[in-house]
Amino acid sequence: MGAGLNFIGLDLAWSVRNPSGGAVVALEGGGGRLSEAALLGDDAEVLAFLDRHAGPGCIVAIDAPLRVPNETGRRPAEADLGAVFGRFQAGAHPTNRRRVGDASGSVRGERLVAALEERGFVHDPRLVAGEQARRVVEVYPHPAMVSLFGLARTLKYKNKGQDKVILHGAWAELHAHLKALETAEPPLHGLDTLLGTDITPLRGRSLKNHEDRIDAVFCAYIALYAWHWGPARTEIFGTLEGGYILSPTLPERWAGA
Repeated sequence: MGAGLNFIGLDLAWSVRNPSGGAVVALEGGGGRLSEAALLGDDAEVLAFLDRHAGPGCIVAIDAPLRVPNETGRRPAEADLGAVFGRFQAGAHPTNRRRVGDASGSVRGERLVAALEERGFVHDPRLVAGEQARRVVEVYPHPAMVSLFGLARTLKYKNKGQDKVILHGAWAELHAHLKALETAEPPLHGLDTLLGTDITPLRGRSLKNHEDRIDAVFCAYIALYAWHWGPARTEIFGTLEGGYILSPTLPERWAGA
């Protein structure tokens, strides 16, 4: 079951002017192995990356709004997620078309979903454990890290303006948690080269590039985790029609907990 299945993570920049992270995790035994982590450019480059790696079975997990029907305010997804993860500082920023749309009002995530649907993907977060499918889903790393790593609050590895000792400590903690996924259920292997990166000399774009790759890898793992566990240990915040976020949920909210 699931033979030849790939899990692709995208840390998708809202604007094509900024690089996006892309990562591919191949199903291997009962877990996954990272096969590529890359930086991607415009929509054509992102789609070419997906075309190269998406086989008959593929779950694409994207950290970006994929459905934004509201012109202003926030989606119910952000409110629902915040009600559960706000105490961990893992809520999501308000999402609306004015905030994430381009000059023409187009939302990049929606364009990408439309292109993937033309390729036979189904945009639906209601994953079935072990299913051989081609799906695209919206995810968000911060609450997933809280759930999977047992965090009391989010890791501050994105706060570039803070004291370097604190920033580097957050990165060291994140790398350690990702390394520990080798013994998780499901496990993730193949991160040694990426996690061997010394981030202390990295500045500006170099640090952001590492961040984008790391976030893309984690998005791919969210896809693997959601495929492995299905709704038993994941939760959909919001609705497909109104916008949603799929995330591993807190152990206290697991089915049958």
